[in-house]
Amino acid sequence: MIIENNISLKHLNTFGIEVYAKEFVVIKTHQDLLDLISQRDLTKEKFLMLGGGSNILFTKDFDGLIIKNEINGIELINEDDQYVWVKTGAGVVWHDFVLHTIDKGWSGLENLSLILGTVGASPIQNIGAYGVEVKDVIEEVMGVDISTKKVNTIKAADCHFEYRSSIFKTTLKNKFLITDVVFRLRKHPELHTEYGAIKDELNKENIGHPTTKDVSNAVINIRRSKLPDPAIIGNAGSFFKNPVVSQIKLSELKSAYPSIVSYPFGEQFKLAAGWLIEQAGWKGYRENNVGCHEKQALVLVNYGDASGTEILTLAQNIQDSIKQKFGVDLEMEVNLI
Repeated sequence: MIIENNISLKHLNTFGIEVYAKEFVVIKTHQDLLDLISQRDLTKEKFLMLGGGSNILFTKDFDGLIIKNEINGIELINEDDQYVWVKTGAGVVWHDFVLHTIDKGWSGLENLSLILGTVGASPIQNIGAYGVEVKDVIEEVMGVDISTKKVNTIKAADCHFEYRSSIFKTTLKNKFLITDVVFRLRKHPELHTEYGAIKDELNKENIGHPTTKDVSNAVINIRRSKLPDPAIIGNAGSFFKNPVVSQIKLSELKSAYPSIVSYPFGEQFKLAAGWLIEQAGWKGYRENNVGCHEKQALVLVNYGDASGTEILTLAQNIQDSIKQKFGVDLEMEVNLI
């Protein structure tokens, strides 16, 4: 475990922003992390735990310690007639893990195929797509409490999962460092194909009785058809959350915009942020090296050597226009650093 100085993070964030970390260390094992927190009092330091760098927008150099989490390993720890419990290292690439579970015949993650990032980030954001959220399959989250310097396990019920949020993003932010996540997956699939895009993709392939792999492939095809590859165009996937509104607000919007896209969300409704952004004229917008992707308005992109502040300015301009046009607050999903 070597702590380096003045390290470029350009290839460690999917936006491809050129910023530097004052200090940088790679954690490959649980012991590495325990050694680090025994040597450094992280409660008094500025630090950032970095996974795949896929949900971050760096707006300046990081004047602190970047901890790159590369804790690996996928382990079957328990099973019964219906389920398997799988412990997975926080540094495992998310999509690689999803493909592993599908190859094993386990179900529950297929709708979350091709999401950027690592396993450790999945409970923080409570990642979700096509009617599924990761909270539905998380059993517990394991990690280290930096104040006590002890390993701890937090059950799913205590993670305070909400829409694109959790306790790890709120009260335990920078207090609990995730090392592993335990998932409970089904041996016998209960597929979620109700989203129109998945149905249409399966129909296009003439698949009437889909398997878990069929659903995963459909999701992969959909995402690849409209989302840019970060290896080619810098981006962090969906930049904004779908806003949640009341029935009264939705009724007001429908009277003015009959084609508005919405989904039930408990007693409220989620609006399709991409639809709002497109209707406000931002889809395909480009200024110098920043823009709003031509196929998916939710995705802000770095076409070249854009700075994080340039991308942030575009995001704020979009937020202002959505507020002005629809009276709706658009919240960023990406974390600003």
